[in-house]
Amino acid sequence: MANEKYIKKGKAWFKEKGWKAFPFQLQAWEAMLDGQHGLVNAPTGSGKTYSLFVPILLDYLREVDQNKKKPKKGLKAIWITPLRALAKEIQIAGQRAVDGMGLDWKVEIRTGDTSSSVKSRQFRSPPEVLITTPESLHVLLARKKYPDFFSQTKTIVVDEWHELMGSKRGVQMELGLSRLKGLNPDLKVWGISATIGNMDQAIEALLGSSFEAGKFEIISSADNKKIEVETIFPDEIETYPWSGHLGIALLDKVVPLIKKSQSTLIFTNTRAQCEIWYQKLLEVEPDLAGIMAMHHSSISRDLRDWVEEALHDGRLKAVVCTSSLDLGVDFRPVETIVQIGSPKGVARFMQRAGRSGHQPGAVSKIHFVPTHSLEIIEGAALRTSVERRTIESRIPFLLSFDVLIQYLVTLAISEGFYPDEIYPEIKGTFAYQHITDEEWIWLLDFVTTGGNALYAYDEYKKVEVDEGGKFIVTDKGIARRHRLSMGTIVSDVAITVKFVRGGRIGTIEEYFISQLSPGDTFWFAGRALELVRVREMTAQVRKSKKKTGKVPAWLGGRLSFTSELSDMLREKMQVYVDQDYSDPEINTLRPLLDLQHYESLVPSKNEFLIEYFQDREGYHLLMYPFEGRYVHEGISALIAWRISQIKALSFSIAMNDYGFELLADKEIPINEALDEGVLSLDNLSKDIQASVNSVEMAKRRFRDIASISGLIFRGFPGKEMKSKHLQSSSQLFFQVFSDYEPNNLLLRQAYDEVMNFQLEEGRLRKALERINEQEIRLSMTERPTPFSFPIITDRLRERLSSEKLQDRIRRMKLKLQR
Repeated sequence: MANEKYIKKGKAWFKEKGWKAFPFQLQAWEAMLDGQHGLVNAPTGSGKTYSLFVPILLDYLREVDQNKKKPKKGLKAIWITPLRALAKEIQIAGQRAVDGMGLDWKVEIRTGDTSSSVKSRQFRSPPEVLITTPESLHVLLARKKYPDFFSQTKTIVVDEWHELMGSKRGVQMELGLSRLKGLNPDLKVWGISATIGNMDQAIEALLGSSFEAGKFEIISSADNKKIEVETIFPDEIETYPWSGHLGIALLDKVVPLIKKSQSTLIFTNTRAQCEIWYQKLLEVEPDLAGIMAMHHSSISRDLRDWVEEALHDGRLKAVVCTSSLDLGVDFRPVETIVQIGSPKGVARFMQRAGRSGHQPGAVSKIHFVPTHSLEIIEGAALRTSVERRTIESRIPFLLSFDVLIQYLVTLAISEGFYPDEIYPEIKGTFAYQHITDEEWIWLLDFVTTGGNALYAYDEYKKVEVDEGGKFIVTDKGIARRHRLSMGTIVSDVAITVKFVRGGRIGTIEEYFISQLSPGDTFWFAGRALELVRVREMTAQVRKSKKKTGKVPAWLGGRLSFTSELSDMLREKMQVYVDQDYSDPEINTLRPLLDLQHYESLVPSKNEFLIEYFQDREGYHLLMYPFEGRYVHEGISALIAWRISQIKALSFSIAMNDYGFELLADKEIPINEALDEGVLSLDNLSKDIQASVNSVEMAKRRFRDIASISGLIFRGFPGKEMKSKHLQSSSQLFFQVFSDYEPNNLLLRQAYDEVMNFQLEEGRLRKALERINEQEIRLSMTERPTPFSFPIITDRLRERLSSEKLQDRIRRMKLKLQR
């Protein structure tokens, strides 16, 4: 083989380190040296970094031999990482390979944490390898003379591509790749991805127009890592909570796992849950103080860095964390993994399990802690899904016009752009392959005039067209504001939390701080803190000795079932119906499922369960699609609207991942509704639009779109615009566009995102197709059933104090168990 001479050099370095290259690594080395694009499919800890870093170096060595001299200095390779936390370990691994092969290359990091002086030096004198994020790549594209900076770049690697692809950050990455390929048509593009259900689409989205040339490879590590799933059971299923999302009742089962392990990661699904579990563990096991830490994205970067280093050095016995440690942050293999509550997705569960046995060939084991009784069955669903490798797909975003508008202004504030040059590049991306000429003309008009609705306001005429036809920004104020607003990660306005005399602790969303008064105590980053004052965008605090206090709840905390896990949950219901109790979870849950079957029904895969009963609250109608709360949000609104067309009724709606409840103060004509086709697919899209307040939902979605597209400036550092002002400003734009420019692409995008991502219309339609093929089983019950209990409890929690709620739950449960 022509490349064998150089592959031997890679093998020799591996041998020096006491390693042996895996087949997938050798395959990737060969493919990259052949000039191909590709995607490496490999789990964390399998050697994926060296599968692509080594051939970058080997390619350079070959170029030196062929040219008999060293190539020009400059940036040779870019390594994109979705998380700043990954960058340090990639740098260490890369520099180790560079030094081992005797090259004088520098491997450096450029993220939002990098100092301005280092960034300036890097731009003047680039390292040979730059590790950066999608956002920082676009910041580089916003600089003058960026084509010179990238002129020597031959390879770009996008790490954790599966994480980026199903988001607007993925779209941002696609646009960045399109520009780099425009500068260097021979650029080699590679990605690294965990296993996903649509791997072919993943590489198509990564490569864009290069995919059509067919010169690429998907390389798999073939490491079917064995994962063991062990569900933690309560001592008595009859007394375990029937609802909830914290899982604190099994705290005493988790403590022994921590004690007998050298190191434990305790994954929670939300930051609030993370804070509560950390606090409760310290209460019952004070000896963990100093050897247990917490890690989530709102804690300050310094504290997270310390936790990661302490994990790497083996100084910590346990870390309570969120998805902030899902990805490949490198540390010594963790002995024990605990998952609190269902992660609602198979891929997420496997990713977390892979943090143990973090070595090729090792077994990964994960302990699943259900937060309420019914969630126990999800342990069985997760285990079978893992065994079958039933992995979710990541659906790429299409035609995100807000991201494209931001990108066009980014190009305009640096070197400017010619539409005839940039348009083919944009159409060459997966995200914008179907953009029309009319839409392109509208976008150019929008960035130069503000469009039909805003043309009278000079502040929206951001981009000018010079005499040569180049689109460029000349206003320094516009350029500065744009650079401060770049990116697609939009969240609630963050308030910095700092000690009155001392350092920064982290950030909390503004809406939580707005609920507190000076003197109030809250728990954050494992500390009891007293709020002293709020000045501008900083909450000043001091330590508190109080044992009680509020815990921050970040918006958007609740997850929803993926379609794959939904399918598996329904399959496990069938397992119970078939009286197969081989799954320990099904066997443990038998008393509860038996009670459900006695009071109502446990539906088989060919049945759709509807329950109906009356009590002092009113008339309760419950349906159980088992499709996840996001789909149930749409279906419940649809069913309520269709019933209201038969009889004028007002409904209260509640839902969870298993089903939903419609509560009315008058009798619900359910039999008539079923006869009238309340579950039919006829006029579905039209009825969905009529049933949900799509205008209000689109308004909320539009806030982020307006921010990303640059319609709203979120403010300068330390003087950010408050959430209520952001919302009011975005609603004003929404109303103006609705009244005067109804064909506005950003307005259309808001409605499309509501249907596709919030209500998941595609999944909703498939769910109704399935339901229409099933036998409808209407169960007239006398009281709440085990299935309905958690849904009703969640609704009551919204309006009852915790004491009254506990009394109400206790009475409901006792009544049902009698």
